[in-house]
Amino acid sequence: MLSKSSGKGLFGGKTHGTITVIDGRFHRSSARNAKVAFYLTGIIVGLLVAAVATDRMHPIAALFVGALVGIPVGAVVWTVVRIWPILRLIWWWLPEIVLSTGAIYGWTILAMATSPAVMVAVLAVVLGVPAAVRPVRQRITALAWCLIVRHRLRTCFAQFITANRSGSLPLIGIAYPTPIGERVTIWLRPGLSIKDLESRLDKLAVGCSAATVTVEKASETNAARVRLDIKRRQVLTGDVASPLVDLVPDPTGDNAEKGTDGLRTLVAVPTALDLPDVIKPATPVDNGKANGHKPNGNGRRSTSTNGGDATTNGSAISSANGVDDVADWI
Repeated sequence: MLSKSSGKGLFGGKTHGTITVIDGRFHRSSARNAKVAFYLTGIIVGLLVAAVATDRMHPIAALFVGALVGIPVGAVVWTVVRIWPILRLIWWWLPEIVLSTGAIYGWTILAMATSPAVMVAVLAVVLGVPAAVRPVRQRITALAWCLIVRHRLRTCFAQFITANRSGSLPLIGIAYPTPIGERVTIWLRPGLSIKDLESRLDKLAVGCSAATVTVEKASETNAARVRLDIKRRQVLTGDVASPLVDLVPDPTGDNAEKGTDGLRTLVAVPTALDLPDVIKPATPVDNGKANGHKPNGNGRRSTSTNGGDATTNGSAISSANGVDDVADWI
């Protein structure tokens, strides 16, 4: 957090303003973590060095050697942890820093090595080709949105998705363009989960100036790694010619079926099943008898009527106690 004060304002008065570069909670958390890291690193490294040095010198002298090594190493770790907020800020603006540095140095080298006419020609090509060629212009626009969306996501996380006490933001990876927008990989901090993002997808879409935003896991083994898809347009809206049209016969061709009037004869498309044309399947016979028929001694089947057994000549044979006579089956 930096304070900025100017001498006079627009109407002659002094103005006082505050420009927030690093969040206050994250700044205090970084200071506390740096102090803890310094002591832990210094003590651990000092004891390890002293334990190794006791083989070559007196233990008290080994402790001094351990302290001489542990304190500088702890100071290095303290510095890294302390400036970590600045390193994160540099990471957020790393693409812009690289592009700006490359453009400035490239223009300076070009100015020193060529004439003004060549510089104007190069500038015209660099600016004119994207303006004239549509694919190049679309590609540059997509890359520009990739740079913008990282900062928009960082703003959204800082405004309404910060869920831990220290106020640390998720680590936003490199964004790359897709046919429908952009895709960004994010590493969540402790205190956040994919459910927190799913409940605020509408706000993320507004913050990124997109139509919709979807989120899904980017790793099956790490729940902290998620993938955001920022959708700005639909790509499945155009008409696609179907190859099936070429398979339909041409009614005006030489092979078209024509009637007496010279027009093509249209065949009626069946809409229902014609049951009279279906062959009725034969009734299966189970062990030589079906539907109450039994074979007689001549190899013919007898018909049962009125609860009794009938032979082929129509005479009825009664069964005693409802049990079939074995002689009827021989």
